[in-house]
Amino acid sequence: QVQLVESGGGLVQAGGSLRLSCAASGRTASTYAMGWFRQAPGKEREFVAAVSRSGRTTSYADSVKGRFTISRDNANNRVYLQMNSLKPEDTAVYYCAARLGLGSARVEEYESWGQGTQVTVSS
Repeated sequence: QVQLVESGGGLVQAGGSLRLSCAASGRTASTYAMGWFRQAPGKEREFVAAVSRSGRTTSYADSVKGRFTISRDNANNRVYLQMNSLKPEDTAVYYCAARLGLGSARVEEYESWGQGTQVTVSS
């Protein structure tokens, strides 16, 4: 199994930036695709971004495209989410997720999840 731990969340003003980090252990980094998801109270968990096993291919939700960047460092078993131009509607708990094989934007296709890190954007 793979264990995931997110960090980097916090309180930021609208227009500001945060960088989330996810540390993975238990498997080699190249074995799994990685994704970032977020969930606000009373809402379904939604896709934010994903990166392939190699890091060569990325995908984003339309709501964050152009503002967020996902990347990975397989040598150090970490994945990152750089968030710029943050908006109040970005407020949510952000989760790192891992999936064996190809990448995916579907929540149900990921098998390992971190504990989440809170991101709050004030207006």
